[in-house]
Amino acid sequence: MIISHKHRFIFIKTEKTAGTSIEIALSKICGPNDVITPIEPVDEEYRKEIGVRSCQNYRIPFSKWSFKDFLNSLKILRLPSFYNHMPAKKIKQYVTEDQWNDYYKFTFERNPFDKLISYYFWTNTNNDYSSIQEFIDSGKAKGIAGYDLYTINDEIVVDKVYNYENLKEAMLDISSKLKLDEELKLPQRKAKGHVRKNRDHYSKVLNNDQIEWVKKEFFKEIDLFNYAT
Repeated sequence: MIISHKHRFIFIKTEKTAGTSIEIALSKICGPNDVITPIEPVDEEYRKEIGVRSCQNYRIPFSKWSFKDFLNSLKILRLPSFYNHMPAKKIKQYVTEDQWNDYYKFTFERNPFDKLISYYFWTNTNNDYSSIQEFIDSGKAKGIAGYDLYTINDEIVVDKVYNYENLKEAMLDISSKLKLDEELKLPQRKAKGHVRKNRDHYSKVLNNDQIEWVKKEFFKEIDLFNYAT
């Protein structure tokens, strides 16, 4: 998740939408006062290798703490911070009204059928689940962070939800919206791209019952963005 005061944008990072790669690309244009939240250590190392800004300014200033933040800091001994997959509702609490209204807010969404498979492989690196069906039955599959991050009370609150399926066009549009001198480029190394083993189309991976489960569980995303089975 990134808040750039230099280029006046807020990037809300959803899960399994190339978010880390996008974040690394955006880090290249950030200034010293921008908020960049921490990512996986291996990806932080990659940011250092290619010479772009790493995590910075993610501690929430004391002046913006709520009473609940103060109590939590005493209870769990952790300072309030902006974090990786932070929902819009929380981000809004810690930025000014002008920043929230005037900054270009954007995020990414992905076909839920494909997203489920990607999330399964990412979550199952220790082989805790023998199949996608077992993963679904465990209840873990419901935890893919997406729709609830860029909506508040079921209303989309970002200026643009880009499609993961059209990454190249999205990066061009973001570059244009931010009036950048050069087009944003995704890093050559795909973050977390090694995790997914099966690259088949989801229609060849999911059975009919699993497809129906996705339709039921992610009907909002499917209706909003006209994703088809």
